[in-house]
Amino acid sequence: TEKIDAAAALPGPVFAFRIKDLHPIPPSAISGCGDNKMPSSGFYDRMKDPHSRRRVLSCLVLAVVTIALYWPVQSFDFVNYDDDVFVKENRHIRDGLSREGLLWACTTFHGGNWHPLTWVSHMADVEAYGLDAGGHHRTNALIHTASSVLLFLVLSAMTHSLWASALVAALFAIHPLHVESVAWVAERKDVLSGFFWILTLGVYSWYARRPMMSRYLLVVFSFALGLLSKPMGVTLPFVLLILDAWPLQRLKD
Repeated sequence: TEKIDAAAALPGPVFAFRIKDLHPIPPSAISGCGDNKMPSSGFYDRMKDPHSRRRVLSCLVLAVVTIALYWPVQSFDFVNYDDDVFVKENRHIRDGLSREGLLWACTTFHGGNWHPLTWVSHMADVEAYGLDAGGHHRTNALIHTASSVLLFLVLSAMTHSLWASALVAALFAIHPLHVESVAWVAERKDVLSGFFWILTLGVYSWYARRPMMSRYLLVVFSFALGLLSKPMGVTLPFVLLILDAWPLQRLKD
C-alpha cells in the first residue's frame, strides 16, 4: 500500500499512516452498538433465580388472598362502640388534617389512649373519604395486607425458609383474631402499630447483619412510629432480644 499524504489537503500538522497498520475492532467492543437493546436490569437478572420468583409469587398470592378476604369490609358502616368517639363524632377528626388537629393529636389522651399517629391517620382518611365508613374500613384492610406481605419478607430474610415463612404470614393474614382489628375502624391503632412492629423486626434484622449507627437509628425511628400508633409497642425490645437468640443467633458467643 502507498502512504496516504493529507498534507496538501489539510492545513496544520499532518499525520501519515499506512492502511496495513490499521487493526480491526474486535466484535466484543462493538456488541450492542447500532441496535436498540437496553442493558439488562438487576430486577430481571434476579427473576432468573427460581428462589426470587417464588418469593415474588408468594407475595402476590398473599396480597390477593388477604385483599379478597377483607374487601367486603368496605360495605360496613361505623359501629356505635368507639367509632363515634374516635371518628364519627370527634370534631378534631371530622375537620381533617389541620395544624390545630395535629397539635391536639400530639397532646390528647382522648379515649384513654395516647397515639398521635393513629389520630393523624384518621384525619388523613377524612381528607380522602370524608365520613364514608367504607373508605376508613378499606384503609384498615390495605394496612393489614401490607403487614402480611411484609411479615413474609421479614421472616424469609431472617430464617431463609420460604415456605415456612409463607405459612406463618398466611396464618397472620387470615386468622379470625384479626377480623376485629380490620373490620372495626376504631381499631386502626392495632393494624397500624402491627405494621410498624413488623417493620421494626425487619430493620433490626438488617441492622444485626451489619451493625452501624445509620441502621440503628432506623430501628429506633421505626420503633418510635409503632409507639406513636399504640403504646403496646413498648414490649417490642423484648422480642428483639429473643430474635438475637434465634434466628439471628447473635448470642452464640
